[in-house]
Amino acid sequence: MSAESAQSPQSRGPLYKTWRFIREIVIIVAIALVLSFVIKTFFFRAYYIPSGSMEQTLQINDRIFANIMVPGPFELERGDVVVFRDDLNWLPPLQEEPNTLESTLSFVGILPAAGEQYLVKRIIGMPGDTVECCSADGKLVVNDTSITEPYIYPGNTPSDMEFKVTVPEGKIWVMGDHRAESADSRFHTDVQGGFVDIDSVQGKASTISWPASRWGVVDSHSEVFANVPDRSK
Repeated sequence: MSAESAQSPQSRGPLYKTWRFIREIVIIVAIALVLSFVIKTFFFRAYYIPSGSMEQTLQINDRIFANIMVPGPFELERGDVVVFRDDLNWLPPLQEEPNTLESTLSFVGILPAAGEQYLVKRIIGMPGDTVECCSADGKLVVNDTSITEPYIYPGNTPSDMEFKVTVPEGKIWVMGDHRAESADSRFHTDVQGGFVDIDSVQGKASTISWPASRWGVVDSHSEVFANVPDRSK
């Protein structure tokens, strides 16, 4: 055995130690990237908030992570803030094609599918629910139970238009928290009654990831619907 091969790692000098340190950093970063990719691809996905229809819960330019295991292993509930594909063409057509970076991130699953449009709203009615506006004191009524909604944008009413709907099986009734600025289910009754297909739901908004000053969870406010009787089909 040569003297060189018999050297211990501790005696190989600063160059070896530097290389070993760099190698360990590269391995750690690679593992972190793989874990991030797996989490974002199979559990969470990033979305961008372009409008004020969900203020104050979500602000313009917020970035959120949505739990894409909902619906699925975890079911939807009234009050959940959901991301859904614009399968019913509520939004005007896209004017710009996605750039190369967006297309690449979409392909690997970090961003939503490039070229598709998405909306973010709060579930007010689940299948079988009857939702109407409004009670004598101006509140929404779900299954004959009036609800108090603390998430509504300050100064807004629960709805400036009257309606009464019963949600069909496989659908949901959604509304924005900024009721005066949200073209939600109320404004699209000419298309499938204003109801959104549960199959169009991409996930449940779970956290605000950016800007850093707004880090936090997206509250479903389950207490609002705690006394609403279940009429699901």
